[in-house]
Amino acid sequence: MSMYRPRPYAIDDGQILREVLRKRVFATLAAIVEGRVAFAYAPLVVDARGLRFHLARANPLASLDDGMRVSLSVLACDAYISPDWYRTTVTVPTWNYISVECEGPVRRLPGEELRPLVVELSAQEEARLAPKPEWTLDKVPEARVEALLNGITGFAMSFERLEGKFKLSQDKSPEDVAGAIEALESRGDAAGRAVAEAMRRTRQ
Repeated sequence: MSMYRPRPYAIDDGQILREVLRKRVFATLAAIVEGRVAFAYAPLVVDARGLRFHLARANPLASLDDGMRVSLSVLACDAYISPDWYRTTVTVPTWNYISVECEGPVRRLPGEELRPLVVELSAQEEARLAPKPEWTLDKVPEARVEALLNGITGFAMSFERLEGKFKLSQDKSPEDVAGAIEALESRGDAAGRAVAEAMRRTRQ
């Protein structure tokens, strides 16, 4: 099922959506397990074909078989928008945000693909911490690594549905958007700054 996204907010550009997933890699996953919706949370490695992730072997979603479907959601940024920030419009409060959803069948990764997944995931995130020296898996004793790998299950998921919703005041006037951006930036928190920057980019 597709997400609810009115036309002004709909984003279908796969390159843009993959970039969001690469920047905000921690996702909420959902699948039907024993007749009920089960949720899990995992960091992602994203490539052109789809994505990969791993779960603790005891996680209910780790029991998924090849071909079973998983839905995945990422909320990249979000912030409350006060009507007082608009300069020309009298309206009610709302919430601005960027979200991406995808859906598709999963494939269980064989054991020999688990280590490369963990290595790639840690390298991806360690790169964001530069100039800190990079942590690598070879700093962990091999016996410990083997025990950890035995405790996880890896999956690859191909994209059959990939869509985004960028709700960033596209339906408001430039004056109102400028007022909201100014107020979000003045909040001084990361969430406000992220949404303000996204709103600014959308207007370019």
